[in-house]
Formats: sequence, structure tokens, C-alpha cells
Amino acid sequence: MQQGATTSLRARHATGQDGAIDDVYAALSPMVLGYLRRFVPHDEAEDVLQRVFYEVWRHKDRYDPSRSLGAWVLGIANKRAIDHVRRQRRTAVPVEELCGIAGEDGRELAERYARASEVRDALSRLPDEQREVLRLAYFGDCTQSQIAAQLGVPLGTVKARTFRGLRRLGQLLASDHQ
Repeated sequence: MQQGATTSLRARHATGQDGAIDDVYAALSPMVLGYLRRFVPHDEAEDVLQRVFYEVWRHKDRYDPSRSLGAWVLGIANKRAIDHVRRQRRTAVPVEELCGIAGEDGRELAERYARASEVRDALSRLPDEQREVLRLAYFGDCTQSQIAAQLGVPLGTVKARTFRGLRRLGQLLASDHQ
């Protein structure tokens, strides 16, 4: 998401403008779902995601538009993930897995996910072929051979697109921080 788009979305959400929650969901749900899947069983993560965005919509008056919208939404997701894990009393969850949910005060986690938002924005600016290969590799957990088979292209093409995509992604992220 571009900086201007982020600012506009923050303001629209804070004022409760019609359709703003749809745009917030479209912009942030992939990130939130990825976060939730780290702690909530895969088949239950989307249910928790819906609860998160219901709460985002219901409590929009609690959002401070001068703060990061992504971090605020992730704070809500953090609480719903913890609630979900607590309700799963029959499921043993290793303590080490819960350490990443709560953190000290959530700032480190919020910063990490804000950085992830920057990466997604940079990914959106890549050529389609490079973006698709990187999406399948890093978000779809596919091997390069699986990607080649899925896209119907030679393995060498997947490797070249991955290399070029990662190089361009690094350039975009570096230029965003200058």
C-alpha cells in the first residue's frame, strides 16, 4: 500500500466512511491471516480472522488515525489469537510458541508486521511473473520445482524470476527508506 493510500485508508476507517472496512479488509487481511496461522490451526484461522475484522469494524472509534492501522489491527488479532488458544484447552500448546504472540508490550511485533506491510507494498510493484513466483515460494510454501509445474514454465525460468524478483524487491525496499 502506498503511503498516501495508507493515510487515506486510516482517515476513512477512523471516520467510519462507507466501504472503508472493505478496503481495510482487502489491504490487511492477508497479513493478519498469515499472522494468525502461526498460532491458530490452519482450518480455524479464517474464523478468527472474521472475528478480528468484526471487532475492527465495531470498535473503529477506538482507532487513533495518527497511529499505524496495521499495528492496531494486529493488536486485535493478537488478542483474538490468544483467546482462541486459551479456548482450546484440550490442545496442548508449547510455551515457546506463545512467547511470540505476546512479546514485551507488542511494539516489536507491530514493527515486524509494519515491515511486512512494506514488503507487501514493494511486492505489489514487481512485474506479475516475479511477484507470482515469490508469492508461491514464500507465502505458498512451494519449492521451485512445484512452482515450475504449477505455472507450466521451465525450472530455470522460475529460478531467474526468483533471483530478479528478490533483487528488485531489495531495491524497492531500499529506495522506500531513503
